[in-house]
Amino acid sequence: MGISHPKYKVAVVQAAPVWLDLDGTVDKCIRLINEAADKGCKLIAFPETFIPGYCFHVWMGTPAWTIMRGYVQRYFDNSLSYDSPQAERLRQAVKKAGITAVLGLSERDGGSLYIAQWLIGPDGETIAQRRKLRATHSERTVYGEGDGSDLAVHETAELGRLGALCCWEHLQPLNKYAMYAQHEQVHVAAWPCFSLYEPFAHALGWQTNNAVSKVYAVEGSCFVLAPSMVITQDMVDDLCDSEDKRMLIHAGGGHATIYGPDGSELAPKLPETEEGLLIAEIDLGVIGIAKNAADPAGHYSRPDVTRLLFNKKSTRPVEHFSLPVDTVETAEGDPA
Repeated sequence: MGISHPKYKVAVVQAAPVWLDLDGTVDKCIRLINEAADKGCKLIAFPETFIPGYCFHVWMGTPAWTIMRGYVQRYFDNSLSYDSPQAERLRQAVKKAGITAVLGLSERDGGSLYIAQWLIGPDGETIAQRRKLRATHSERTVYGEGDGSDLAVHETAELGRLGALCCWEHLQPLNKYAMYAQHEQVHVAAWPCFSLYEPFAHALGWQTNNAVSKVYAVEGSCFVLAPSMVITQDMVDDLCDSEDKRMLIHAGGGHATIYGPDGSELAPKLPETEEGLLIAEIDLGVIGIAKNAADPAGHYSRPDVTRLLFNKKSTRPVEHFSLPVDTVETAEGDPA
């Protein structure tokens, strides 16, 4: 008698944020969450830092220019804090829709920002709040970094084992292996837009980074949901105050996709300037077939030759502790 494996529909977002507008982008997230739920999807995946948009400005000019143009203040003010009313609206929207959401956001914590992914279950409860392990290149002028606890795969009741990484975290082989070794089944590979420095920086382009997502699916024998952002002409006009900057970025850049464990595309791509949801049905049963050929952390591994050292401990700048105080009471009840 055959065993039934979970099958369900997923939605991958290809859309523009409401640029540097926290409330506006939260509203848009909620509309997309509801649209995915209305179409019968159990999981929706958002691009990297969709809330309130990716920090394109740091790639366009000097740090002094980003300050004088007001981007530093605008970006900080419109990033999402988990204890904010906007975060509560998102939790309630996910709960009402009865869907699992993997949101991409610029997380504000105290005076610092982090590239973050927030996994919320259909009950509105947090599955995980993770941070990008290390910001890439110019991003380090904006964001802090995560730690080993952010390389985690989570068992869910309906969806199987769910994990997520951002952008060029997928170019770090040891990051990937840490995820594969946790028997990930569904992976959200969140990307920003692919129009920055295009076409002269091929490593930042869609061909390379779609290939990275595809290889992740085959290496990990898992489903990969790869959302990406769209740049609008209004965003280009806001970012470009000179003609030389208009050579660095253009409208479009949306190249969201969904891959199966064999690397096949499961949904047709949208035009790069078009916003919408990519929707596909996934069948977790095919993972067993893929891993029969190559299980990277199982029968296809050689730990006697190569292995990964993985520190999963959460590290924070302040660790709270107290010293034990021993008191001995006298016969009268006073401390000795």
